[in-house]
Amino acid sequence: MEKLNAGIARDDAFELLKAHNKEPFHIEHGLVLEGTMRAFAREFDPENEEFWGIVGLLHDLDWEEYPVTEEHTIKAEPWLREAGGTDELVHAIQSHNSHLDSNHPQPELFMEKVLYAVDELTGLIGAAVLMRPSKSVMDFSVKSLKKKFKDKHFAAGCSREVIAEGAELCGWDLNELFDRTIKAMQSFAPDKDAFEAGKA
Repeated sequence: MEKLNAGIARDDAFELLKAHNKEPFHIEHGLVLEGTMRAFAREFDPENEEFWGIVGLLHDLDWEEYPVTEEHTIKAEPWLREAGGTDELVHAIQSHNSHLDSNHPQPELFMEKVLYAVDELTGLIGAAVLMRPSKSVMDFSVKSLKKKFKDKHFAAGCSREVIAEGAELCGWDLNELFDRTIKAMQSFAPDKDAFEAGKA
């Protein structure tokens, strides 16, 4: 596969995220997407794991400051460019907002389709996990996720339509997307303490 270059090192990307996001939830979401995207990359595109991870980390860079549909990911572009971000990094980040604004780039690379599919889904999984006694994704199942997915009142902000569309873009049914995403999140959950330390 083509070698992808973000133009920005991971540590610098994390500093950029923190410069524009002060809410712990937004930083945590970026880290969760980074870990999830890296897990998918290790299976499908290992040569570009770093790129997948940085895209996940920075995908919502401007959301805290510009949580408006038409501005989201557009406002981030000059920040990314100033930090050395490449055309492919900007395209990947902007493509995940294409469902809200048709003027945004559409997901083209498989990596972009995965980002589109798992962004909302990791939020749904995270909300469901918090309801469990263990508060852990390690004992979370596809069956439990399907129940939460069907309950439109649960985590209503997580778009079921986008998740379903993302699964289709990736060529998977919902069960496969659910299973793969849970396993991706489980891949870094055992190292949660080290993962949390990355926020320091």
